[in-house]
Amino acid sequence: MRAAPLSGDTWRPWMRRALQLAALGKGRTSPNPLVGAVVLDAAGELVGEGYHARAGEPHAELGALAQAGERARGGTLVVTLEPCCHHGRTPPCSEAVLAAGVARVVVAMVDPDPRVAGRGLQQLRQAGVEVIEEVERSAAERLNAAFCHRVRQGRPLGLLKWAMSLDGRIALPDGSSQWISSPPARQWVHQLRAGCDAVIVGGGTLRQDDPLLTSRGRRPIEPLRVVLSRRLDLPPQARCWDTATAATLVAHGPGADASAAARLDRLGIERLELAACEPLALLEALAARGCNQVLWECGPELAAAALRQGCVQGLAAVIAPKLLGGVAARTPLGNLELASLSAAPALEPLALRRLGPDLLWELAVPSPNGP
Repeated sequence: MRAAPLSGDTWRPWMRRALQLAALGKGRTSPNPLVGAVVLDAAGELVGEGYHARAGEPHAELGALAQAGERARGGTLVVTLEPCCHHGRTPPCSEAVLAAGVARVVVAMVDPDPRVAGRGLQQLRQAGVEVIEEVERSAAERLNAAFCHRVRQGRPLGLLKWAMSLDGRIALPDGSSQWISSPPARQWVHQLRAGCDAVIVGGGTLRQDDPLLTSRGRRPIEPLRVVLSRRLDLPPQARCWDTATAATLVAHGPGADASAAARLDRLGIERLELAACEPLALLEALAARGCNQVLWECGPELAAAALRQGCVQGLAAVIAPKLLGGVAARTPLGNLELASLSAAPALEPLALRRLGPDLLWELAVPSPNGP
């Protein structure tokens, strides 16, 4: 008589360890998800661990099974995401799992990728492997929120960040803005960039601030720096034109100035002409390049357009204990085209914490088309 399968609670501590391993790949795996795995032998002893470190490199399951070797046979694989069952840059993990001879696979969530979407688990079950699902599912979905959003929506998860004074200004009336936030807040921004695949600004931000837009070395390959400019009225010299440290992409509309385009070409800057120079069109293009998560560090008009077009899912506002004043001083957002206060988006507070003297408020942004 076959023993009853063990409950999900039995595997919860091991899944939490797998989630810790998965998080080690943050900022490096796009367009792939973050995945961690552990292998227990038949006696329940840990014999292998692995995580997906970078796109194109072995998946988490393969690393954990290789470490376990023959001790994986008859044991349990605990993995944060359904093993893939299609040929990509690496062979299907489901076949490797079957070849290793594990008796049980415990997963946190089904892979939303249409190439998998439950078929990996089906293949394992048909081969006689016991499959236990949805152990720490919520935590796994939070970890891979960006990957899931890109797969399901066809565009990267968008984060919008700004730093402002207590009276809601992002610059003095003359445009001066460096520095509103404190050094701890700026360090946090560098870390935030490290978890994103691209950082987006508009032409106005490039002209006004000449930003560097890097993580200051917090990830091996810096995020792609993206400048969205309708007509390419951009400065001839900018720190973003030096691509020795980080790549730069300039996206523009069909009405861009030809001489400005030629100047960027001579500098070796990649250009992308969009049919419509809008945030949504840009994000669709970035999704096609494999970006899972992007950071908007733009001016008020582009920020408002990104919000209106559903290109922002999370907002991070750094609030400095300073008063800038000035009727003409810039504020974080342009016109959201609201007809009434009741139409204002109701943000969901996620966290409020200190960054040195500043406050960081992180919030979830509802879809403009409803939940």
